[in-house]
Amino acid sequence: MKPIRKIVVSLKFDNNPIAVGELVQESKEIFFRYYPDFIKKGIEISPIKLKLNNNLNKAESTPFNGLFGLFADSLPDGWGKLLLDRSLISKGIDQSQVGELERLAFVGNQGMGALVYQPELENESQKQIIFELDEIASASLNLIEGTSTEILDDLYLLGCSSGGARPKILVGHNSKTNQLISSNKDLPNDFNPWLIKFPSHLDSHDIANVEFAYYKMALDANIEMSESKLFSGKSGKQYFGTKRFDRLNDNQRLHMQSAAGLMHDNFRLSNLDYGHLMDCAFRLERNVSAYEKILRIAAFNVFAHNRDDHSKNFSFLMDHKGNWTFAPCYDLTFSNSSHGMHSTMIAGESANPSEKHLILLANYFQIKNAKNIIDEVKSVVNNWKKYAIESGVSEISTRKISKIIQSKL
Repeated sequence: MKPIRKIVVSLKFDNNPIAVGELVQESKEIFFRYYPDFIKKGIEISPIKLKLNNNLNKAESTPFNGLFGLFADSLPDGWGKLLLDRSLISKGIDQSQVGELERLAFVGNQGMGALVYQPELENESQKQIIFELDEIASASLNLIEGTSTEILDDLYLLGCSSGGARPKILVGHNSKTNQLISSNKDLPNDFNPWLIKFPSHLDSHDIANVEFAYYKMALDANIEMSESKLFSGKSGKQYFGTKRFDRLNDNQRLHMQSAAGLMHDNFRLSNLDYGHLMDCAFRLERNVSAYEKILRIAAFNVFAHNRDDHSKNFSFLMDHKGNWTFAPCYDLTFSNSSHGMHSTMIAGESANPSEKHLILLANYFQIKNAKNIIDEVKSVVNNWKKYAIESGVSEISTRKISKIIQSKL
């Protein structure tokens, strides 16, 4: 394929994209410059690492291969990257020759959040497909195991913009008819954008039920999450789904950045602490309530044993006026990280954080009602078995998780 040397970046909150600037590659280096007209709007879309300026900006080579986190957040990782690479191979394209700008061109208009990229490659996105969940789940496992699948093109259209390791699809859901369609183009009336996850070959058979139980438990702990539910395939198997928070009604969008992208944190080799997250949230929301919000999430992740709490699993949203808020939480479930510790530290502790470390964190940021927040979260998590029964979690998983939770409380 012909190398791409320039990408035009725009913000698409609605049907009238706003030109932001240009990404240009010279040799192996990538540069970005804001357009003067966008600078005049005064909207900071990357307020920490790429503030509005008239310069020719160049990011460090790490952690995002020469891209600013603003744009790296648009690139699929994990499952989405696997889909793109397999799709390229099927078309006879050497994926090692596909650079960051080419990958952004493949994202085009279909990325998470409101950023869009031109030129846009792979214009099969106008195709809209109807599918069956069990078939997608089976094909996803085949793809992970290296087995060919006849519906690779459909998998690519459904999940090419997604991140995270587990297979997932981005869909439109009609709550009246329960119909699912692909969301790679503007959705018809009565359809809302959702994300549905599928288990990998390493996951337990009831992983969707566990995550749904954690969703209900988090809501009762006063943690904001997007509406979620269990979807069923023809076989009766259940899959966890959540309504997308980067999309609004009438196909409108919100700009989204992960904590990793905002702060240029390498989420795979992170030194991030919940204190950094508190500071970032306060700077963007400009309200001390941000400290309490992050403390509540940290407490939940400690007591409920969610150790995969890396910086890509926290995000911020910006509306068309430039107002920032901490995004609803996602990927809250029982989990161990690859290294067996919390991916984000609590007051410098990642191996075995406890209430003591949560209090240290709270004291540093002078959170006056910290003990009440922590006790409230502990009380909710202590009722894990109730949420497990309500959500159809197996007895084996319920006992296993309960034993570990009780050791934390």
